Amino acid sequence: MKLHIRTLALACMACAAFADVSPASAGTLNVTVSARGNQRATWQNAFDQFKKANPDVDLKVSYVGEEAYKVQLSGWLATDPPDVLSWHNGERMAYFAKRGLLADLTSDWQKNGWNQTYAAVKSSSTYAGKQYSVPLGTDAYGFFYRKDLFQKAGISAEPTTWTQFLDDCKKLKAAGIAPIAVPARDSWTLAAWFDYLDLRINGYDFHQQLMAGDIAYTDPRVKHVYETWKTLIDDKYFIDNALSYDVDSTSPILVNGQAAMLLMGTFFSAGLPAATRNEMGYFRFPIIDASVPVAEDGPVNVLIMPAKAKHPADARRLLAFMGTPQINGELAKGWGQLPSNKEAAEPQDPISKVGFKTLAGTTGGIAQFYDRDMTKEMADEGMKAMQQFFSDPTQLDAILQRLEATRKRIYKK
Repeated sequence: MKLHIRTLALACMACAAFADVSPASAGTLNVTVSARGNQRATWQNAFDQFKKANPDVDLKVSYVGEEAYKVQLSGWLATDPPDVLSWHNGERMAYFAKRGLLADLTSDWQKNGWNQTYAAVKSSSTYAGKQYSVPLGTDAYGFFYRKDLFQKAGISAEPTTWTQFLDDCKKLKAAGIAPIAVPARDSWTLAAWFDYLDLRINGYDFHQQLMAGDIAYTDPRVKHVYETWKTLIDDKYFIDNALSYDVDSTSPILVNGQAAMLLMGTFFSAGLPAATRNEMGYFRFPIIDASVPVAEDGPVNVLIMPAKAKHPADARRLLAFMGTPQINGELAKGWGQLPSNKEAAEPQDPISKVGFKTLAGTTGGIAQFYDRDMTKEMADEGMKAMQQFFSDPTQLDAILQRLEATRKRIYKK
């Protein structure tokens, strides 16, 4: 009996000793990321490199479709989250940081030199003076267009002004070609239209005030944005039944030559077949008012660590690895995006190069995107209203009045 007790005691001592020396990161490092089908291979290649460089880390990765991911993220963060998650910068990141659901990564920014290598996107990674995300790729937004369809319609150059753009739409329609595809079932694609029309008509400062809830939706300047948009709808420059298409189902429309243009982020090019990509050009959203400083949408995709992460030490190892110039550049290349790390290799894809040049030369401001610059509740209502407007633009005044009532309720202004 004494031997049994002594053996048990030694075993307990050994367990206690192991607990003292074993790192807090012991166990499986769980990572969940949002990915479309064509993005998974790029993610997985980076994770495989991490596992090879860190064989002691048991890494488990889960992939979730983008729209389902947006719905589920809040629940994950509040209850039992993975150790690392993909997300977006700006207000979307700040929304969770201000609620104490994200780990403070300020020390990681200092340790890994990110204050220098990610200087251009530091502000969008920051809330209340602290950093809560690791930037990955940046999307430039502009018009994808079929060069062959432009040529068929007698269009010899990319439009740089709104007048030229409208004239090109008229020529395409006359040639029996739908001028513009828009996957309006994904409401955020309509938000890109609102962003750019507002940025081109009213400018970056006005746009950010609207995003902050400081401007009424019944303001004539907001209505002017929608009225400019309404002209395109009334003239039937968009594809038929646009509200039935999402981003993935829009690709065949361009591949099959059923539409000439698409306003979208550079990531879209990664999913296009090689033959279509060779026929595809890309240009900046045209200038509407030359007196308004030119601003762009340049949303940054990121990784975050939940405050309730079970394995923070290994999570920080993964974040540091994903934030290196090499991996940042590989991810951006695979996704058709622009690297956020200034030491990463510049993109060589023709469309990405145009997007890189566009953002690099932008002096009028770079917005994160409609639902990344605005508090979530207001953004959700705003994008739902855009779908209603797109379905029936004659309801514009009623829609703007409802949005204004919502703004007053949410912001109490």
